[in-house]
Amino acid sequence: MTSTTSGRAGFSRRGFLGLAGLAVTTAGLAACGTGGAGGSGSGGAAASSSVKLPTYKEFTGFTADIPGNEKGLQSAFFKLPDAVQSVKSAPLKGKVTGLTETFDTMSPAMKDNPFWQRLNAKLGGELELQIAEDIGDGYPAKFATVLASNDLPDMMWVPPNQGIPNIGPMLEAKFQDLTKYLSGDAVLEYPNLAALKPASWKTAVVNGKIWGAPIPSTPFGQVYVGNHDVWDKVGGFGAANADEFLAKTKELTRPAEQKYALEPAYINALHMVGEWFGTPNGWGVNKDRTLVSRYETDEYTAALEFTAKLFAAGVFYPDTKATDIRNRVANGSVAAQVSVGPTGVASYRAMNKTTKFEILVPFSADGKVKPVYDMGYGTVGFTPFKKAEEGKIRELLALINYLSAPFGTTEYVQKNYGEPGQDYTLDGGGNPQLSESGAINVPGLASALNIMSSPESVIFNPGFDDDTKYVHSQEQKLLELAWRNPTNGTYSDTNAKVGAKINKQINDKVIDIITGRAKIDELKDAVKRWKSEGGDKIRDEYQAALPADVPVFYS
Repeated sequence: MTSTTSGRAGFSRRGFLGLAGLAVTTAGLAACGTGGAGGSGSGGAAASSSVKLPTYKEFTGFTADIPGNEKGLQSAFFKLPDAVQSVKSAPLKGKVTGLTETFDTMSPAMKDNPFWQRLNAKLGGELELQIAEDIGDGYPAKFATVLASNDLPDMMWVPPNQGIPNIGPMLEAKFQDLTKYLSGDAVLEYPNLAALKPASWKTAVVNGKIWGAPIPSTPFGQVYVGNHDVWDKVGGFGAANADEFLAKTKELTRPAEQKYALEPAYINALHMVGEWFGTPNGWGVNKDRTLVSRYETDEYTAALEFTAKLFAAGVFYPDTKATDIRNRVANGSVAAQVSVGPTGVASYRAMNKTTKFEILVPFSADGKVKPVYDMGYGTVGFTPFKKAEEGKIRELLALINYLSAPFGTTEYVQKNYGEPGQDYTLDGGGNPQLSESGAINVPGLASALNIMSSPESVIFNPGFDDDTKYVHSQEQKLLELAWRNPTNGTYSDTNAKVGAKINKQINDKVIDIITGRAKIDELKDAVKRWKSEGGDKIRDEYQAALPADVPVFYS
């Protein structure tokens, strides 16, 4: 196992595709709500808008091969830097407990896991974790059980999109307000936390208080990734307008040869097409500061009609249950697939080292409308601490500071790979490769650690420098079209309770329309039902919490 392109080992985003786009069809994603923590109610919104966020101080221990910026452009590295220490002393004084989730195969328990034991030795104490797996009812059920027990661990990861209700009252009742420790220059006592960008911190503010350090994810949203060799036959992976794209997909689709232009993920395809038509990223902000749902817009309807045209043309791979689409894109039998973000290019390259893979930058549907690019949520939540005396709180902050060490630091390597010669070795390029025992002991625990604490993500695809440069350049182009969901960093309790259900109802109807089982006129009734069963209330709650600095981005 090598490092992921996000600059994190052991963290699969399979369960977090919803953070990067408006909707996904991956099984097991019960809740893909676009709202996270943020202010609860109008009073909470005002307080959250006025709270002083932690001072940002970039980590300067080494310089990225290609720098990023505060707007979201990710730094890029061609190889793992020579490690430098970011923490002066071990953070723990004794035992600390936590609740988190893993998106990888579960690692052996602490008593049977030398990697975990060695990490504890570096931490100076014992980090004991309850780790939920991404199966069945998953993390929300485990979280609810632990919360109801009143026997809380020291730390509990709070995700932004798994339907946990009443976050504001829960935090006030059970967890420690960390504002005085982290607001403004106070955070400089914890340099690795100060290196987290302001946009990330907004997602950890509720009712005007900071409740934990955010866990940054890629700030980018979904993208179409295409096989360069295939698209090159029709003039490249791009188009002057939607009709030209349709023509190219028809030309590439040859059912007799089992070759198709697009994967059969219809909601993802609609999301990509919607960007060409200027559809809002979840919600648009009108001049009067009211919100309009993407479902209510003419742009969404037009994008839906065009996606139905794609289906009618037969350009989607026919098996919607296929599990090998990524392999098919790699070998060229499917020309394009929606990826969780730009760095997803690396997963295809790993399967086909001789072919380039491209990222589609949204284009205008008709040559007139301005296309947009939907940025993702940017974090996977935050980790609050249960109420405790100041000494314990500072110990926990020191621990999270250690676990948030930037990419390439000594602490980052220890957390993600372990000890050289035991958990990993270095390849010819100086990049870590897990040993046989490391491949068993590391991934599940590293995933669980990165879900509860992480540095800013980077572009890192060792051995493929040209890919790294390409992804970085495409990110710059995507940022020029960026539309951030205005509700990011705010919270709707109704969305947490019913959002998954009503969004599924409307998506089911949308899929019926795309596949020809329903008429486009039926969308109106589906939207009306969505509004009456919770959509309007969700809008009201988000509107009440809308920060004053969110710009008008629709009418």
